[in-house]
Amino acid sequence: MGKLSDEGISKLYFTISEVGAMVEEEAHVLRYWETEFRQLRPRKNKAGKRIYTRADIDTVYHIRRLLRNDKYTLEGARQAMAEKPEQKKTGTGENGDLSQVREFLMQVLDRIEP
Repeated sequence: MGKLSDEGISKLYFTISEVGAMVEEEAHVLRYWETEFRQLRPRKNKAGKRIYTRADIDTVYHIRRLLRNDKYTLEGARQAMAEKPEQKKTGTGENGDLSQVREFLMQVLDRIEP
């Protein structure tokens, strides 16, 4: 989020056009993503205009990375967004810890065996 910190005075809310410019997506794409991802729900001001917080912008960047860079389908990106935070960090499911323990033990055994 380097673009946000370059502004001098820290803004709390951003318009859809500002966010679109930051993430290099059109406003209609961001509105569509709101319908597809329950995690993206920017508030609306009294005039009914969308106002994005920094957390919303982080979510938009995450969705964009999944769809554009990682080449996920919409359904795949939805599933990735719905994963528990622990699973996203490690990139493993519930058995991830067991796999790491097994790998560690195999390395120990390799060192012990003549």
